[in-house]
Amino acid sequence: MNEEVQFYLEEAKERMDAALNHLEVELSKIRAGRANPKILQDVIVEYYGSPTPLSQVANISAPDPRTIAVQPWEKNMISPIEKAIMNANLGLNPDNNGEIIRINIPALTEERRRELVKQSKGETEVAKVSIRNARRDLIEQVKKMVKDGLSEDVAKDIEATAQKMTDEYGKKVDDFFAKKEKDIMTI
Repeated sequence: MNEEVQFYLEEAKERMDAALNHLEVELSKIRAGRANPKILQDVIVEYYGSPTPLSQVANISAPDPRTIAVQPWEKNMISPIEKAIMNANLGLNPDNNGEIIRINIPALTEERRRELVKQSKGETEVAKVSIRNARRDLIEQVKKMVKDGLSEDVAKDIEATAQKMTDEYGKKVDDFFAKKEKDIMTI
């Protein structure tokens, strides 16, 4: 295969990897009934006038399966952190004792678990569409290259490789979803 073909194959693989990584990040934000500090990763705190990620102004941990603890590095940050968590619309109620903020994670109802599985399924579909789009774009490039003199046999091989990559990544996406679904539905 020539360098141009190799370039487009690598590009498609990178896009599929990116879709998989994005899915992993999105699924990690969907809570599964136990405390996970990652659900606070998008919380932005006003720190001396500039918006700053919570993880840069406090230590976030899960001391037990039902609690997230946020330990600010500066005591005067307790109030802004508490406000930022409430404003993040995560459905969490921070409890502040003057030194540390504790967030109790309530047990999920069966109905809420089903909603979270549905949300996870939606994220999974977005990843699958991205993977298929990467394959489609690769095949379009190959068709253009056939018009410019690439042999039909090489084009068929590339299309087969693209389909194989798509199937592999689709399986990985399904595995991620199955793991997340099990995590959410486990009481």
